[in-house]
Amino acid sequence: MIDAQDYAEFARFLSECCGLVLGENRQYLVASRLSRLLGEFGYGKVEDLLRALRQSSNPTLKSRVIDAMTTNETSWFRDGYPFEILRQILLPELEARKKPIRIWSAACSSGQEPYSIAMVISEWEASFPPKTSPVSILATDLSESVLAEARVGLYDGLSIVRGLTPERRQKYFDTVENGHRIKPDIQRRVRFQKLNLMDSYAMLGKFDIIFCRNVLIYFSAETKRRIFDGLARQMDPGGYLFVGASESVSSYTDAFEIVRTPLGSLLRRRS
Repeated sequence: MIDAQDYAEFARFLSECCGLVLGENRQYLVASRLSRLLGEFGYGKVEDLLRALRQSSNPTLKSRVIDAMTTNETSWFRDGYPFEILRQILLPELEARKKPIRIWSAACSSGQEPYSIAMVISEWEASFPPKTSPVSILATDLSESVLAEARVGLYDGLSIVRGLTPERRQKYFDTVENGHRIKPDIQRRVRFQKLNLMDSYAMLGKFDIIFCRNVLIYFSAETKRRIFDGLARQMDPGGYLFVGASESVSSYTDAFEIVRTPLGSLLRRRS
């Protein structure tokens, strides 16, 4: 069992480097997530790995530990309504401005969200040509390993069925020996980049739409305030933000107002 001091110091490490809050009595979770790294780094016990993490400046060890502790639960077209709002409301509205449209998928995990966005854009462009406003998608995540998976765009039989209709599976994927690979015309619509949400976003530029869904529930209230303020700075007034269905921003920032549509709700940057 991880002792109280090792656990407290590891919880502090996670909070400081990536904002994740472990809470109390999660020693079993830590041990189960990190046990797979023991052989990779040559440690006999999780406690040894934690002490090495505290004493070492090895960036690979730090990165692999963060990867192991980060929850990368995702699916295609998760919750459905954000993608319908994007297709039916936001893209036509932004197209009318006749300038490039920029979309950011934050905490994108293994790519299902940004690729779902890319599919929606592809379908929208096909349904209502011609288009005068090119759309770019930036997808970011803290984890090097999930970004590597996302860039490859190869998905196994279990992950490919979560949220995808048979029609979209056939249209947007090629069946290969090891699973299903996203087709190049969808893949090249997305640019992947490593980014820690605890860091500055200023170098990313401004966005018209930001997806930051189902990730901030793991952060402290102080960190949520910092992140929401950072997201607000990356969009002009009138820009749109999607958060998770169970997430709220009202306790952390007044930079956004709720927009209710027949398809569901989203947030808009105040003027």
